[in-house]
Amino acid sequence: MSDSILREKSKDFAKQIVLACRRIKAEQHEAVLANQLLRCGTSIGANIHEAQYAQGTKDFISKLEIALKECYESEYWLELLHETGFLTDEAYQPLRTDCGAIRRMLIASVTTVKKNNEQEASLV
Repeated sequence: MSDSILREKSKDFAKQIVLACRRIKAEQHEAVLANQLLRCGTSIGANIHEAQYAQGTKDFISKLEIALKECYESEYWLELLHETGFLTDEAYQPLRTDCGAIRRMLIASVTTVKKNNEQEASLV
């Protein structure tokens, strides 16, 4: 799986999060929960982008693992906003699907990098 696909998907997700949070704040006057989602939802892509410039394999893995944690947190806030009526089914479902896809991509990427790193270490 290409790293650029993950970067692209996470940036597109961040854009959708920004738009959703803007709507929640404007239409329903809910800023606290929306800001929580805004922070973690946009942080996923920022950490993936930052991983591209990692100072080594450990740093790269660390950035991807942080992105993964932010992804899990985003799922929580999306679920909470949906269950409390701030996100409609129509707004929630695509965001949940995209977040889940990014999560699975991150898990696969971290697993692959760790496995390759272990194999390289055993050859030394």
